[in-house]
Amino acid sequence: MNNPENGPSSALDSACATLSAEITGLSALHAVLGRSHALGRAFIDAVKLIASTKGRIVVSGIGKSGHIGRKIQATFASTGTPSFFVHPAEAAHGDLGMIDTDDVLLLLSQSGETSELAALLEHAALHALPVIGMTSSQDSTLARASTIILNLPHAREACPMGLAPTTSTIMQLALGDALAIALLERRGFTATDFRAFHPGGKLGALLKPVSRLMHDGDAMPLGTPDMTLSNVIIEMTRKAFGCIGITDDAGTLVGLVSDGDLRPALTRNLDTTTAGEIMNRNPITTKGDVLAQEVIHLMTARRKAINSLFILDEAGRPAGIVRLHDLLRMGIA
Repeated sequence: MNNPENGPSSALDSACATLSAEITGLSALHAVLGRSHALGRAFIDAVKLIASTKGRIVVSGIGKSGHIGRKIQATFASTGTPSFFVHPAEAAHGDLGMIDTDDVLLLLSQSGETSELAALLEHAALHALPVIGMTSSQDSTLARASTIILNLPHAREACPMGLAPTTSTIMQLALGDALAIALLERRGFTATDFRAFHPGGKLGALLKPVSRLMHDGDAMPLGTPDMTLSNVIIEMTRKAFGCIGITDDAGTLVGLVSDGDLRPALTRNLDTTTAGEIMNRNPITTKGDVLAQEVIHLMTARRKAINSLFILDEAGRPAGIVRLHDLLRMGIA
């Protein structure tokens, strides 16, 4: 039935009320995540336990908690914490065999009374496996069976009936993210490590060393200090990078002539004026092991963006050249 109160303004009011309820829940979680609170101490213990385990983190939950658990597990895996998700119903029908004696269980249940987790709790008790229980009920079955209890504070669900898991799942997700990041930092997980787990898409490209994205060999526009401007123009036009690298007899880059350097010199005699006379003797360059995201910042974080950038080897010789336009076209920037 149409109701004039269900118009656009009412929808926005509802959205703001939902966000407000969830922000209140996150604020309550933040307030008790300190050393002086039980949750803060339990969080520290959970990080220590996970970091020291020789096995994997087995994450499980049912319903909305299961969906949140899958995301937490995916974040663990992509940030260096070996883990997998097991569906509690499947666990009771054979998937308990996936769990090893060195593993740690992270079980999620808002009420702590989720009957589907019973098989996992029995298996953990039988094999003396540590259990980290994330729940909002400290007196629940899950809490009593847990080695470490991550007891979430009570907060009003955003659902006006107080039934649909909303605020509670946001808090579960946030605490799971906090665990993953704390473990990442404890392990000293780097961008290079992250790249190994994210080889695809824009993220993978951003985390590639620029040496894997550059043009090299004959594709590079190169010349010598005694090259005439007429030949500089020919080489720049042929290679189409908008610049030319100038090297000495040892092949070391000693300067660069860009379009901007060339234009004011076009009034000179192009057959007698040399590249060495007009070149920039201190061009911006980088190394091949620098990540693409850092190169993009280097090329754009200045008053006038650098359109092409030379990559040098350890001896200062041009190993390749990267073009900002190519990075944009690849979706990296």
